Amino acid sequence: MAFNHLASSHAIGLFDSGIGGLTVMREMIRLLPQENLLYLGDTARVPYGNKSAATIIRYSIENAIFLLEKQIKVLVVACNTASALALPKLKQLFHLPIIGVIEPGAKLAAATTRNKRIAVLGTKGTIESGAYQSAIHQLIPDAIIFPIACPLLVSLVEEGFLYHSASKLIIQEYLKNLEKADVDTILLGCTHYPLLKPLIEEIMGSSVTIIDSALTCAQTVKKLLESHQLVNSNQHAIHQYFVTDDPEKFRQLGEYLFQSPLPLVELHKIIHS
Repeated sequence: MAFNHLASSHAIGLFDSGIGGLTVMREMIRLLPQENLLYLGDTARVPYGNKSAATIIRYSIENAIFLLEKQIKVLVVACNTASALALPKLKQLFHLPIIGVIEPGAKLAAATTRNKRIAVLGTKGTIESGAYQSAIHQLIPDAIIFPIACPLLVSLVEEGFLYHSASKLIIQEYLKNLEKADVDTILLGCTHYPLLKPLIEEIMGSSVTIIDSALTCAQTVKKLLESHQLVNSNQHAIHQYFVTDDPEKFRQLGEYLFQSPLPLVELHKIIHS
């Protein structure tokens, strides 16, 4: 598909239900330092994982429209639940490259596992969609997949409870059935979950490889820009952040989580809730 109407100087737009998509944003800043980036965190409506498919699709369309109005050249759906449920509709509606996080994550999991036994942690919406299960089975038809819905983890991250004893207890409860499953790979199927990776590693031990799709997603974007001649030649990249509620909380939490300053976070008021 040709995208001749897009300009290389335009920004890449990303959206997530909250702060988790910053894990993707961070990898894109590292891998694509010359690219302008726009991030939208839908903090007024987080979490997405417990909402209906129709609602998630509506939220995703609204988020996409907001970013498209700012003249983006690529849309990154930096939310696993939205990628699982809304990506086909977004690709149907909007004529620009759109990348989700499901396919890059599945490819990485398939390339990482040695015994074809993979656990997928995700929100209720992502797990029930079967998107990761389907994507992994396309790559490894005889893979044995252990999907686990972890509905409380997004809220823990959004509140900054990364190393809290309560977080560890909740994660242990979610992972208790994996002790006898002999999985060698755990795929973090939510962009919030990498921020809890140290606790998950502590619980599962060194014999299990824990992966997420943030870096792989950024690499996919890089290849797409190169193949469509959309790489930005300007070396002075601009990064902008928007949220739908409480910009100051987002800025403070973002700086705490990533140990680096965030620029001004602007409020985008949504009409529909």
